[in-house]
Amino acid sequence: MNPLLDFSGLPRFNDFKCEYVTPAVDALIAENRAMTERMVAPEVPATWDDFVEPLEDANERLGRAWGQVGHLNAVMNSPELREVYNANLPKITQYYTEVSQHQGLFDKYKALRNSAEFETLTPAQKRIIDNELRDFRLGGAELSEADKGRFMGIRERLSQLSSRFSDNLLDATNAFSHCVTDPAEVAGIPEDVLQAARETAQEDGREGWKFTLHAPSYLPVLQYADNRALRELIYRGYVTRSSEFGKPEWNNTPLIAHILKLRRELAQLLGFKSYADYSLTAKMADSPRQVLEFLNELALRAKPYAQRDLDEVSEFARSELGLPKLEAWDLAYASEKLRVARYAFSDQEVKQYFPETSVMPGMFRVIETLYGLSIAPAEAPVWHPDVRFYALRDRAGTLVGEFYVDLYARPTKRGGAWMDEAITRRRKADGVQVPVAYLNCNFSPPVGGKPAVFTHDEVITLFHEFGHGLHHLLTRVDYLGVSGINGVEWDAVELPSQFMENFTWEWGVVEPMTRHVDTGARLPRELFDKMLSAKNFQSGLHTMRQIEFALFDVHLHYDFDPEAATTPLELLEQVRSRVAVLFPPPYNRFPNNFSHIFAGGYAAGYYSYKWAEVLSADAYSLFEERGVLDPETGKRFWNEILGVGGSRPALESFVAFRGREPKIDALLRHSGMVEA
Repeated sequence: MNPLLDFSGLPRFNDFKCEYVTPAVDALIAENRAMTERMVAPEVPATWDDFVEPLEDANERLGRAWGQVGHLNAVMNSPELREVYNANLPKITQYYTEVSQHQGLFDKYKALRNSAEFETLTPAQKRIIDNELRDFRLGGAELSEADKGRFMGIRERLSQLSSRFSDNLLDATNAFSHCVTDPAEVAGIPEDVLQAARETAQEDGREGWKFTLHAPSYLPVLQYADNRALRELIYRGYVTRSSEFGKPEWNNTPLIAHILKLRRELAQLLGFKSYADYSLTAKMADSPRQVLEFLNELALRAKPYAQRDLDEVSEFARSELGLPKLEAWDLAYASEKLRVARYAFSDQEVKQYFPETSVMPGMFRVIETLYGLSIAPAEAPVWHPDVRFYALRDRAGTLVGEFYVDLYARPTKRGGAWMDEAITRRRKADGVQVPVAYLNCNFSPPVGGKPAVFTHDEVITLFHEFGHGLHHLLTRVDYLGVSGINGVEWDAVELPSQFMENFTWEWGVVEPMTRHVDTGARLPRELFDKMLSAKNFQSGLHTMRQIEFALFDVHLHYDFDPEAATTPLELLEQVRSRVAVLFPPPYNRFPNNFSHIFAGGYAAGYYSYKWAEVLSADAYSLFEERGVLDPETGKRFWNEILGVGGSRPALESFVAFRGREPKIDALLRHSGMVEA
């Protein structure tokens, strides 16, 4: 049996072969098209049980099968899988566009919305129907036949271009390497990083150290290498990926131009002024203008702090490091030296106290304490030997959810960290379908026979992704369309993830999850206090960097004309001239690797990180008032935020939890951007 067509349990990754993809996709799409025609027949009543649920069943099967393929393409990329993924992607896109434009389905949903039964449905069911009607309009259901065809063509082409953008970036990242044989050239780089670089070189049959553009290699070079030429070489390789400075076939510049033109045309077909207006229809923010006002106000608050941060590190670099002009490849290095000088600790020192074998159980303890749950290893087929699988149970021993954890970087895996859904919770005739999540990171693997060790930033990333995972796993919603993160406004979806980050700054949470990788000693309180003092070190610079990217994204999709002479890179320079305090070298090609907006779901939505940070900081302030590991407050957070998923507007959920609308104060305080 084709494992992609087996929905009886967990994905059968051990049985997966590329040759199964096309037959599974073709079969499921054919079944779903036949189902759609049966559902729109006059004799099928426009009711939840007769109409909505059978469609939900069919589309869930296709979503689960294609979800496995997309997941494997992201974590175990190969030429064969990439080829079959890209061959089937247009079929998937065409099918979903067909559904979103199907007049018969649209009419049936409208009939259900206007029927007497609608008033008898649960709030979650009503929200699903309202969301469906909105999505039909956003999917082109009200267009003329000619415009529907054009709309479908645009959607298909956009999906292909986004996939190509991602492939180019992965190929360009993997293609770069730099080998060093002289020990003097790697001075300052931590021993565990050098050990990994040595093992990577040995895999190629080479002497010395091999450095790459994967985060566990690239970041420590910029942060610790005394060799300025090496830092610049690695920096330049990283910021010119998928640009005109590399292979022409990997250059994302023409893809960006094409994507922006098609997005604008798609939005205008639907009667929107811009793609940003179209994108915000399903978000918390009311308009691009409101988003710009939010970002500009935050920039106004943060810029003085960013300038202060830059002045401090520039003066330190001049006086202590002999760097008269601080360049982009010097910033991480000088900042680390300044942090050590000011707070008397380094990231590398802290890292030794966070072995994976202590961090994972420590994170699980937070969940167990807040929500009365237990987490234990479980058995499941996996896609790589490094992958772990866990089960989440309540006090009665009932299975609440399950999740995979894939922590380490490898050449077959796209960069960054993310959570994705494998199976979504819903209530079926035979009981509740248990949700299953994928949690993916790109941390350094174990070296030298020791457990993997994480920087504190990586611990924060892990907590962040687990927050997304909990949003998916702890939902109590019985209906697929608004279960977990489904139906949650995109600019609110980061609330649970950013909320979880706060616990990594609490002594009562951090101390039990530390154990020095060599001595077994706990993190000293003195060192933690130094970390806490340094928590907002350069927070102004970090905040302005996020605002810069968010403003670029909004303007790109709102008031930028892709047909005009100005390029996206020039637009970014205009944004920087208004808000930035730090300017990269002219060869920096950040847009070419901005996969969040060109290959992910964040187009006209990158501001969501800052928008949701206001919500998460304010939500966490209630825990600060009542005790950060208070089970009663945890229960309330589960009930009002995590448990309700997308079954009601995010603002309603926030107010139900916090007792009022959100305020920006907690975010500014957490970021150290308030005067003492």
